[in-house]
Amino acid sequence: MKQILLVVTMVLALWVRPAAADDVAVQGVISAQIEAFKADDFARAFTFASPTIQDVFRTPENFGAMVKNGYPMVWRPVELRYLEARVIAGQLWQKVLVKDAAGERFLLDYRMINTAEGWRIDAVQLLELPEVSA
Repeated sequence: MKQILLVVTMVLALWVRPAAADDVAVQGVISAQIEAFKADDFARAFTFASPTIQDVFRTPENFGAMVKNGYPMVWRPVELRYLEARVIAGQLWQKVLVKDAAGERFLLDYRMINTAEGWRIDAVQLLELPEVSA
């Protein structure tokens, strides 16, 4: 009975939490896209977007304009810190804390999908930073 409980617990843990190898791959994709943004290489940054995002924006130039206007903290971040990755409703989400050139911090949540070409960014949403008490 204890063995069955242990196996069930392990399976649930693997199902709820992405594998460490996925964490590394996902973070690598996000980092590579941000490095491309920093270099204004929107064509390269566009390759890290999911097919759905590519269909919506159609060209790297449109995609780059959206990022510059809507997510400037991603276009020119000074610092990134990867927080927890988790599976919600069967989808992998990666939280990232970003600091921009003005020193402002932003909490972003990246939805990732695994394609035949590897992990791709399928959405990014801005979250509220939790209040920090002294």
